[in-house]
Amino acid sequence: MLITTIRVQWMKKNTYKIGFIGGGVNSTIGEVHKISCQLDGKWKLVSGFFSRNKKINYKTLISYGLDSLVEYKNIDDYLKREVNNLDAIAILVPTPSRFKILKKVLAYNIPIICEKPLLPTFDEFKKLDKIINKKYFLKVTYNYLGYPLVKELREIISRGILGKIQQYDFEMPQDAFTGLSSKKIKPKKWRLKDNFIPNISHDLGSHLLSFSQLLFKENPEGIFSNYYSHSKKKIIDNGRFFLTYKSGITGNLWISKTVNGIRNGLKIRVFGDKKSAEWLQTEPDKLTIMSNNGSIENIDNLTYGFQANKKKYNRYKVGHASGFLEAFANMYSDFSDDLQDYKQKKSTNKNHNDFNSSYNIAKFFQLSSISNIKKRWIKFK
Repeated sequence: MLITTIRVQWMKKNTYKIGFIGGGVNSTIGEVHKISCQLDGKWKLVSGFFSRNKKINYKTLISYGLDSLVEYKNIDDYLKREVNNLDAIAILVPTPSRFKILKKVLAYNIPIICEKPLLPTFDEFKKLDKIINKKYFLKVTYNYLGYPLVKELREIISRGILGKIQQYDFEMPQDAFTGLSSKKIKPKKWRLKDNFIPNISHDLGSHLLSFSQLLFKENPEGIFSNYYSHSKKKIIDNGRFFLTYKSGITGNLWISKTVNGIRNGLKIRVFGDKKSAEWLQTEPDKLTIMSNNGSIENIDNLTYGFQANKKKYNRYKVGHASGFLEAFANMYSDFSDDLQDYKQKKSTNKNHNDFNSSYNIAKFFQLSSISNIKKRWIKFK
């Protein structure tokens, strides 16, 4: 009986209650967040204002299996009634609607987890920067950083195993705007209208820049960019970016939605003066290390044992492939650790993805648009 009591108390202490704003059954990402946040028992979805459409909201309550079928008049009503019942709120509404909602949640001082990108324009980032406390708990879901071998690569780089980093090449080509894929994929209307920062930079480019922030721990010094279009969507669907860093690193980023036959070609390659590394999202359990003597080593989660072998990132023994949902779940697991640190007034940025990193991503693409217009290098300052 004593063991049972202790176990129940432990579970209560380490399971955080989360609510959703947006992310209903009609959204493309809601189900992913619902599953991944609860996969390891560190979060429990307890409520949500999923949609302003009452029918969709009710369908979501049923579909997500919530204990309470309480419906709320609006977001203000939801926040007022649930503020004392939540440890965090996930904001999953379309990007153009987020600024007002972020302000509302900030007023209640509830920790926030937000789908990426945080905001659609750099002007809104600057407005939010003026009102947000830098110690406020706000995490943004750049989910590809949740893959164990991406975390392993970060540790490999920081330990100097690759030597001095000289250059990197990150790419994320997709076929969303080509042929049959274009006919089957029907983007939301807001995704078919570019702001000063094109939507493709938010959709794809921000992922690539989140990798560079995580792996190299510095912002670029110079930016040269080129946006262009190959589809009939009348928006930017391709971008190439060249970056220089104070440390001497040079980088290349490529994003595209018009590459035939590639569903999600996310690839990261990092080149040091001793060794190089390559990771593909389509083969997430393999990190290839290439030495300057020509030898090639394929490592998995157990090989080096720095980060990727941690139990919280491996739900079954190594050799059984993990993937996109698991990476999302790893991210939520990290966020629960960060929230625990936050509640204990410790540093909460060990797992990255905070407001500052999102601010710098938006700043990068703001400057990239300027570079594209002026056709010259722009300083990141």
